[in-house]
Parts: sequence; C-alpha cells; structure tokens
Amino acid sequence: MPVEITWWGHATCTLEDSNVRVLTDPLFARRLAHLRRRRGAPPPADAARADVALVSHLHADHLHVPSLARLAPGTRLLVPRGASRAVPGLLRLTQLRVSEVEPGDVTSVGGLRIRAVPARHDGRRLPVGPHRSPALGYVVEGEARTYFAGDTGLFDEMAEEVGPLDVALLPVGGWGPFLGEGHLDAGRAAEALARLAPGSAVPVHYGTYWPIGMDAVRPHEFHAPGEEFVRHAARCAPGVTVHRLGHGESVRLEAVR
Repeated sequence: MPVEITWWGHATCTLEDSNVRVLTDPLFARRLAHLRRRRGAPPPADAARADVALVSHLHADHLHVPSLARLAPGTRLLVPRGASRAVPGLLRLTQLRVSEVEPGDVTSVGGLRIRAVPARHDGRRLPVGPHRSPALGYVVEGEARTYFAGDTGLFDEMAEEVGPLDVALLPVGGWGPFLGEGHLDAGRAAEALARLAPGSAVPVHYGTYWPIGMDAVRPHEFHAPGEEFVRHAARCAPGVTVHRLGHGESVRLEAVR
C-alpha cells in the first residue's frame, strides 16, 4: 500500500498510511497576527479530518488553537510535554484526546507507530520566558517510515535520532527573509537530506505566510526556497527524489526498505 502525502501550506500536511490519516501542525487561518496567507487558498474543510494530529512545538504558527478546534471529536492530538500548561487554550479542546509527549515516546494509532524525536528549535510559546516544552519532530512508521521535522536546525545526531527513512518532510524556508539558528533554509535542508538519506523528500514551511507588505519588498525570499531546495538536493543528495508540491497537491509514494 503506498503512502500519500498532501501539502496544505506552511507545515501543514496530511499523511495517509496504513488506512490512518495523520495531520501535521494544523494551520488553516487566512491571517495570524502580522502574517497573511499569500499563496494558496486556505485548506478545505476536509483537510481537518484526521485520526491523529501532530504538533511539533508551541509557536503559534504550529500550535494554532482555532485550527485544532476544527478537528473532529475523538481525534488524537500529540503535543510537546508541558504544552497544556503553556497554552491554556488547549484545555478548552475537551473533544480531543490530547497526549503530551517528549523525545523517545512512542504512540500507536491504528497500524501506525509514531515516535517523537528531538528537534533543535526554540520550543517556547513566547519569544521570552522559561524553556518548559521541547520542540519535536515525529517519525511515523507504517507501510513507510516518514519523518516530519517540524522546525529544526541541523544537529550532529540527527540521522541517529531519526533512524532509517523512506520519506522526509523538511522545512526549507519560513515567513521572514532571514532564518536564524534553529531553522533550515534550502541549503541546510539539503544537507539534512544528505544525512538522513530517505528515498523521497517533500519541502514544506515556505511560500505560504508572509508579513504584511513584505511580499512587495522581497518577493524572491518568499517564492524561491522550494526551487532552491530542489537544486541543492540534486547536488547534496542526488539519490533522493524530491517532490515539490503546490498547495493542496498530493503525491503517492511506495516505501523503499
């Protein structure tokens, strides 16, 4: 059975594997604070349908309470340890089955085994304050092994922590022109791809949300990361097939073990 991946924009993807539907970092808003969705219509109502949703860290463009409220009653929701304390709005989502996880924790959903793995990123809800919640990635193992990186920088133990892969969903950009420590741009994402060595990759986290007015000032910073990742990946990881999806587009992949 092939795995199917749909990119809805930013870090929001649907992964269908072993008849289980997984949703990553749901964000369905047209506007979030100073950010506006500049490309791709907001995902359709069906995009909120999932058996389990994964939240990588507490930043508002990854843990968006109004988007999580659209999930159907009974949906499993995995969030970083300490999230409910840091984001009180999660406590109002009583219709969801919320579990807090940390690196190394494994959750079974249907025929899937979902393992939380470390990420190198500031996991705090606010830009200042104590570090109480880890930033996470997730490895979803069913017919395929798929890595959703969330937001992360490169780190030496990345390949060891993540393990063997079929598919990698890697962030290649952001919502501003400059990405600091704890992020992957197109070039660093290609280096990560070389270390991880999956069969296939899908670039995410670019070309969706942009600060108001910035698209007119630095449009190349907004549109370019996906194409740049394809180019860098061809040089750094020529054995990996990269699928650059448009918003709402899907790809079906066979697992290669």
